[in-house]
Amino acid sequence: MIDFNIRSRGKALLGEAPRWAPYLIPALVLYSTFMAFPLFDSVRLSFFRAGAVGSREFIGFDNYVRLFAVKENALRYWSAFANTWYFFFVHMAVQNVLGILFAVLLMEKGLRGASFYRTVIFIPATLAVLVVGYLWKLILNPQWGALTLFLKGVSLDFLAEPWLGEPKYALTAVSLVSAWQWVGMPTMMFLAGIQNIPDDMYESAEIAGASKLQSFRYITLPMLRPVLGIVAILTFVGNFNAFDAVFAMENVNGAPLYSTDIMGTFFYRVGIAGQHPVSIPDPGMGAAVATTTFAVLALGAALILKATREDTAGAEPAGRKPK
Repeated sequence: MIDFNIRSRGKALLGEAPRWAPYLIPALVLYSTFMAFPLFDSVRLSFFRAGAVGSREFIGFDNYVRLFAVKENALRYWSAFANTWYFFFVHMAVQNVLGILFAVLLMEKGLRGASFYRTVIFIPATLAVLVVGYLWKLILNPQWGALTLFLKGVSLDFLAEPWLGEPKYALTAVSLVSAWQWVGMPTMMFLAGIQNIPDDMYESAEIAGASKLQSFRYITLPMLRPVLGIVAILTFVGNFNAFDAVFAMENVNGAPLYSTDIMGTFFYRVGIAGQHPVSIPDPGMGAAVATTTFAVLALGAALILKATREDTAGAEPAGRKPK
């Protein structure tokens, strides 16, 4: 009887499959063609060395050995790796913190022009990164940039610095510009998350005498943990794949003195453009850089997702809406 029930359920499931399977085929084909296959082919390429006329020679882990054992390659890799983490932490501390702050302010009752403010906050995210980078490069010009002229106009010209020309300032300047441009994305996601929080929770807290800060700490933040996890993953993946912000404001060499060199620019130099002074691309080692970056992204995203699920499981009983 048990075997019969199992077979019956299996047949039922197989009978339902044709209803939705055709709709998945186009997405599966597109994903396999443009995502899965290039990913696995990149991993495979990391074990080969390019030869003459498009030929490839299998060399095992030699690309990884050259990447981490050759002093110059290892120095550039770990420098770009550390800079990318700094780039990510600036976005987490500035972009996402401002995003949740803007979302809370936009949800304030009686706020006039909320739609206008939402549009203003989100507009930079609709602009091309190259355009934004070029404009901010002009603004931060130490000779005639708008920021320099403003500081001189208010007698604060001693604060004017070559923000993009000094190694100690350059990466921070690029990171802040990138965070400014993309702050609208987490703002909209947090705004949608806050709108899904039941109003009666805030009303109960207000009746109990809770302040707005306490309501934010004990209601808003716990209920936003799933959104926080998604935003953190998107920020993490986006920053480790970043390239155009540095390219627009500095160059692919991570000027000045490799201080703005991140994983995206390092990969471009190694695998596509070729590094100075030889300037010959090394697709195999470039694929090794991409593979190690993918491993970091997969591990980091899995850890963030696991932590978010644990937090969500702990927060659900207190605030889940009745179905």
